[in-house]
Amino acid sequence: MNLKKIKILDTFLIFLLCFLLHFLYEWFPNPITAIFTPVNESIWEHMKLLSTSYILYGIFDYFLLNKHDKTNNFFIQLFLVPLIGIILYLLIYIPIYNIIGENMIVSITLLFIIIAIEQVISYYFLNKDNLIFQGAIGILGIISIYIIFGYLTYKPIINYLFFDIKNDKYGINTYIFE
Repeated sequence: MNLKKIKILDTFLIFLLCFLLHFLYEWFPNPITAIFTPVNESIWEHMKLLSTSYILYGIFDYFLLNKHDKTNNFFIQLFLVPLIGIILYLLIYIPIYNIIGENMIVSITLLFIIIAIEQVISYYFLNKDNLIFQGAIGILGIISIYIIFGYLTYKPIINYLFFDIKNDKYGINTYIFE
């Protein structure tokens, strides 16, 4: 299987993994799942889906890519690609959200499109010569992302990106009382 076919397969499998991860905290509520998966229905909490599904699937993908000798820049792309995905998602979704509000079809469609774009970016990284310190930068970057996710889960910014309109709260335990 060539790299293009692997990346097409990755797009669909990561998309499916997002649906499983969406409910993981609900099924197993604990501090670990709270850091890696959404704890509420806010826009920000769903950005964990873009990162965690990509990085978690990356474990499987590493072995598949290694079999085909396509692991150049693997760890740096494992850090940068979900980060770029989050930025793209928010840049596209926020204006739409501000105009039409929450729409599940738009959210899911955009999620798939962003995952497909992530795979194109990943393909680009994997085809380039290895960058210096790519492994260390990638691993430190991934750790940094989850430190930020963890912090903002327990200490969310009071902003509409972090507000769960379904449960009237911010973060994991910050409710709004009226």
